[in-house]
Amino acid sequence: MVPERLRPVLEATAPVAERFAAASKRLYLVGGTVRDAVAGRPGGLSDGDEVDIDLTTDARPDEIESIVAPVASAVWDQGRRFGTIGALVAGRRLEITTHRAEAYDPASRKPEVVFGNDITEDLARRDFTVNAMALELPGLELVDPYGGIDDLANRRLRTPLDPRVSFSDDPLRMMRAARFLAGYELTPDEALVHAVSEMHERLSIVSAERIRDELDKLVVLPRPSAGLWFLVRTGLAGEFLPELPALALEQDPIHRHKDVLAHTIAVVEKTSPKRLLRLAALFHDVGKPKTRAIGPSGVSFHHHDVVGARMTRERMKALRYPSDEIEQVSRLVELHLRFHTYKMGWTDSAVRRYAHDAGPLLDLLNELTRSDCTTRNEARAKALSARMDELERRLGELREKEELAAIRPELDGNAVMRELGLRPGPEVGRALAFLMAIRLEEGLVGEEEARRRLHEWWESGQQPGS
Repeated sequence: MVPERLRPVLEATAPVAERFAAASKRLYLVGGTVRDAVAGRPGGLSDGDEVDIDLTTDARPDEIESIVAPVASAVWDQGRRFGTIGALVAGRRLEITTHRAEAYDPASRKPEVVFGNDITEDLARRDFTVNAMALELPGLELVDPYGGIDDLANRRLRTPLDPRVSFSDDPLRMMRAARFLAGYELTPDEALVHAVSEMHERLSIVSAERIRDELDKLVVLPRPSAGLWFLVRTGLAGEFLPELPALALEQDPIHRHKDVLAHTIAVVEKTSPKRLLRLAALFHDVGKPKTRAIGPSGVSFHHHDVVGARMTRERMKALRYPSDEIEQVSRLVELHLRFHTYKMGWTDSAVRRYAHDAGPLLDLLNELTRSDCTTRNEARAKALSARMDELERRLGELREKEELAAIRPELDGNAVMRELGLRPGPEVGRALAFLMAIRLEEGLVGEEEARRRLHEWWESGQQPGS
């Protein structure tokens, strides 16, 4: 019986499958579609591209193109030298790749591709047995030479070949193992763990962009903690995110975890799976090792938020994150303690300043702050939750009266220049800062009152050169 979720795929590939069969060429459905159909999952892990359907064949690239072109609305061949032809068929994106055996030169990031004729050999070069299954089209015969079905049933993660061979082919597979462990709740084979622990330095030949993308896929899983622990315990994290294992050295008396690393991973898992929020949770305490101090009251980590924000910027820049994402995540790290500087009974001005400083990150900041409470002390947890409830209530009240999402002075730069007869320059900036301070402290005072105070402030000695 064909799984229901496979029917749209089979319908989309039917014209292509018929043409390959007519040309006496084999065609197989491979990748996540087969894996998730076997696992009985409605949807699985992202395999990292925008392709809807992944296929493999014994046909060579030129043959693939000639076979598929008559039934495709578009064909692209950027991957031709790797044996891949892309096509748009019935509104679905297909990638059809010649069977291959792929290996990386130990000193190179570039794969060497050798085309093959055998599906079993092709599947041997796949990353894990759970991904080394194929469904022949149009006959629907399942090909599983390396026990992927059995491994899914028994929740094992293995490689089709010796893991040292598999990870030499593409060292990023060591990171991908973390994602599959967490995403499918698998247990790694002992040989796999040993190989990663032995070979983690090989990750250095993988581009920062590929590492970044794999980290992103891991952190947005519903429960990424098993994958994060795997990265740390095998030494992989030290290759691209050394700040993470460094947290294991720091005791955390407040949260009562044995170390800050355990607390950090718990916070990541408590947050909702929004990528930038999860990254902020991952980085939020990275400044603790550099700020650790022992005093009369015990261990402290003063200013770890500011130090951590700087470290976050540096690490995310090294991983080639876009500038806007670096700023958002580092800002969340910088602000994650701001809530704790306030007590019950927030004033309007305190709420405005908090909302203004967070800007569009306000909801993410509030969730990070709530998730940062992982203490087992029930009374402390209830007190922190009550304080956050109070803050969010106050934010809601002010939102009804004011535009908290876009707090700005009641006069803009053009109005300031008209009122004071100024040209663009630093004096205008100082005047706007004065008006913003009023806005944050008192709320909306009205444009007439704002103009009056602006002139009063200016005449009191704020002229150029004073």
